[in-house]
Formats: sequence, structure tokens, C-alpha cells
Amino acid sequence: MKRRITLDRRTMLRGVGTAIALPMLETMTPLRAVAEDVPEEVPRRMAFFFVPNGVHMPHWTPKQEGADFELPPILASLTDFQQDLLVLSGLTQDKARPNGDGPGDHARAASVFLTGCQPHKTDGADIRIGVSVDQIAAQQIGQRTKFPSLELGCDRGAQSGNCDSGYSCAYSSNISWRTPNTPMAKEIDPRLVFERLFAGSRKTEVAAVRDQRRRFQKSVLDFVLDDASRLRKKLAKGDQRKMDEYLTSVREIETRISRVEVGLTNDQPNLAAPVGIPKNYGAHIRLMLDLLVLSFQTDLTRISTFMFANAGSNRSYKLIDVPEGHHDLSHHGNNEEKQAKLSSINRFHMEQFSYFLGRMQSVAEGEGTLLDNSMLLYGSGIGDGNRHNHNDLPILIAGSDGGRLSTGRHVRYPTNTPLNNLYLSLLDRMKVNIESLGDSTARLAGLEA
Repeated sequence: MKRRITLDRRTMLRGVGTAIALPMLETMTPLRAVAEDVPEEVPRRMAFFFVPNGVHMPHWTPKQEGADFELPPILASLTDFQQDLLVLSGLTQDKARPNGDGPGDHARAASVFLTGCQPHKTDGADIRIGVSVDQIAAQQIGQRTKFPSLELGCDRGAQSGNCDSGYSCAYSSNISWRTPNTPMAKEIDPRLVFERLFAGSRKTEVAAVRDQRRRFQKSVLDFVLDDASRLRKKLAKGDQRKMDEYLTSVREIETRISRVEVGLTNDQPNLAAPVGIPKNYGAHIRLMLDLLVLSFQTDLTRISTFMFANAGSNRSYKLIDVPEGHHDLSHHGNNEEKQAKLSSINRFHMEQFSYFLGRMQSVAEGEGTLLDNSMLLYGSGIGDGNRHNHNDLPILIAGSDGGRLSTGRHVRYPTNTPLNNLYLSLLDRMKVNIESLGDSTARLAGLEA
């Protein structure tokens, strides 16, 4: 009979230049709370997903309120997760409005999205806004994980220059702000995210091992096989299966990244070594989302932001037969053909989010899944891109925070209810207690189970 062992939640598989965190196993002892000498419950996670240019609101907003609502066209891909959703209407980011500062709605929409503060209008070095909700959480509970927060995206971002009517590019490129003057730049290269998640502690050693892996076409897992084999023999069958599934997913993601790099090398033989960014936008998004799932599954972080594209993005969507630019289509002038194409872009983004929810739901954790134990907010700082309005924003939450949120509902709030009221309520559930955030006026009611 195999003797039962107990593992610390922070157990890692180690090899030269490599440290791979493990998912939650049945043999792991509970985490210890930082401030209290009591076992910590299943980790709570919070992430924010931003899409630019608003959405086609008639195809976003459910007609019915409460639990008996029908998913509109843009949300149709979320059918399997309807009972895990809170669709929230009527929320507003007032500080994204001009308030005397003139044009620049896209830059304001991104920078205000998680701060609720009016950005100082400048294209110089004197940028100033507020601290974002994710960084408020990271500053108070981020020390419990290897990475206090993880900032991801798909568009390169500039931190200076004029990107929108006199607003610095830093406002358009970032939704996460560590201080009023310091944005948290996002990472868009899946290879660099992968290396960051699975690197060892010494940078010089990590770089050398990475080069060695590529030279001999080895996987990061090859460097921890001995450690993994020793640990596996001590685990019960259920944990063996869970570890095998996790390591298989790590190898699969690494293989996908490598294939992208090989393809780029073949296409561009005279250029410097590629950085591993897929040419296909959908493949890029899904690689980044899969890496986010791994970071949550292994408790490397509990807080993240994800920008599908920068504010005001005019990306073409030829991959879904929409060759026109996104921003151009958002100014549809009530043209039905343009509205239909805009709705197709919105559905494409939501299909990627639905893919992410499926991956989160597939990972068992405690009595539920990663999705059950998370609060994942998806939305934009603009409502209707044609009007550039910042009230009645498209906002939804997926995940019930371990059953503490009453999901499976469409809730409508009074007009101009501050979005930051919702953020205060989410922070409370993360056990991050602050009195106010940006232009908040109170906690948002109507979320509880």
C-alpha cells in the first residue's frame, strides 16, 4: 500500500534553470494565510478583459432581466456558461467623458477602465491617472504568489507619443496602473510569458538553459523529468493523473509556441530570431489565454489583465471575412452592413473569451473548477463606438467566486451607476478592503448569492 504523503502548495519541479509550479493536488496541505495562522481556502482569482471601440449594443444587451434571459447574438457563444454569468447593464465610467478635456475618448476609455480617474491630458512625460483595481489587489495580496499580477495582451504598446487627440500612447496601451504615473506594460509575446512562468531563479542561468533547449530542441519539461518521476511515484493515482494532464498541457503550449517560431523563421530567413508571436490573431489570443490558465492553475498569480487590442484599434479582421478596420466600422453611422460587420468582430472576441472559460472550467479544483473559483470581468470603456458614450457599458462577469456571486442573471442598474462600485465589491470578495476607488460612491448591490 502506497504511503500517503503531503506536499506544500508551493512545491515545484526543478531542473537546471527551470522551475515548474504544480497544480493543486489532493496531497497538498492548505496554504497558510499571510496575516492569520489559519488554513487558507481555495484561492480566489480576479481578471479583467478589455476590448476596444465598444460593441454593437443591440446585439449585446439581453432583452430580459433576471435569471430568465436569452443570450443576444454577441453573447451566443457563451451558451454553455450562461449559468456562470452576470451580465450587468447601466454601469458607467464618467471620467472617460471629456469633462472639459475635449476629444480623446479612446485613450480615456482604456486608461479609465480600471481606475475610474480622469487622465491628465498630455502627450509628454507628465502622464497621471489613478491606481487600477487590479494593482490595488496586487499591492495587498500579491505577495502570496510568485507574480503579484500578470499583464497580457496582443497589441504592442508605446509608452510615449501622441496616440489620441493629445493623449499619450501610454493611456491607449495600458489598462493596468501601479501608480498614478506608472502603467504596468503588458506582455504580448507568448514565448516570453512561457519563459517567465517556468524559468528558474537566476537570470544568467535561465538565458543559458533557454539557448541550450532551443539548440537541442528540448522541452522545458526535459529539464525536470527526474524530479517529476520521483514525485509521481509518491502520488496517489488521482494526483498522478492530474499531474500528467497538467504536464501534457504545458508541453502542448510549448509545442504550439515553437511551431509559430519555426514558421516565422521559414518565412523570414534573413531577419533576427523571431519573438514567437503568431501571425494569426486568433491563434495569438488563444496561446496567451492558455498561458493565463496555466498561471491560475499553478497559483503563480491570482490577478491579471488582458487587452484584446489597444484602445482605438483599427485592426482588420480578414480571418473572419471582415477586411475593414475595427475602429472605422465602430463609426458605422447606423449603416446596417457596417453594424453587421462590427457585430461579427464583437462575436469573434467573445468566442475567444468563451474558449478561455471552457479551459478554466476543464480544470478541477477543490469541490469545483478554476472557473467556479474566479471572477472574470469582460468589457469595454466605451458603450456604442458610434456615439463614444461611456454610460451603459458592456460589462459581464464569468465565475461565481466559489458560489458567492449569484450568477446566471442579467442585472440592470440605474443610469450612471459608477463601474467602480462594482470594483469595490469585487475587491471585498478578494479580501482587499478599501473605502473608495476612483469615482466610486458605494458598493454595488445585487451581486450576492
